[in-house]
Amino acid sequence: METQLMKRPTLDRMFASTSQRNDDGLRASYNISLLIAKSGKPHTIGEKLVLPAAEEVLKTILHKPASDIIKRIPLSNNTVERRIDEMSSDIENFLCNYLETTHFSIQLDESTLPDNAALLLAYVRFIMNQEIYEELLFARTLITDTKGESIFHVLKDYFIEKAIPLSNIISVATEYAVI
Repeated sequence: METQLMKRPTLDRMFASTSQRNDDGLRASYNISLLIAKSGKPHTIGEKLVLPAAEEVLKTILHKPASDIIKRIPLSNNTVERRIDEMSSDIENFLCNYLETTHFSIQLDESTLPDNAALLLAYVRFIMNQEIYEELLFARTLITDTKGESIFHVLKDYFIEKAIPLSNIISVATEYAVI
């Protein structure tokens, strides 16, 4: 009798089970969104290819009804875009917080987009946990021109916005531009 009492469903157990399934779906959504971002494919591939493929695998190989599981993985175009933006923002915040307290080198490259707009790319190289890392810090449009002064203003504005001291820069590498 006591074991039956312990096994009976309670609100807490029902909500915990549902919550765990929703967390699994959310985690899968983020993981798949990351894969989509890394592949460079359109965000709609989640709804159009990934979910149908996962459903087919579940039905064919595992012989399980897939609809309940697939419904818990949100992968609409907007959801994938939002997840990628959130992960990108988290990475940028982590990187900027780290750069606030460490010395680093920076490499600045200008590039031109198909519509002839100028783009400034900033890469940082730093040491963390005794390993050298190189990361893209930002990509910003150059509004006026690609002169050194314009590049410096974009860089300085970014550093002010992210509270990264300019004094943490130990070297600057540029291609053709004098800063």
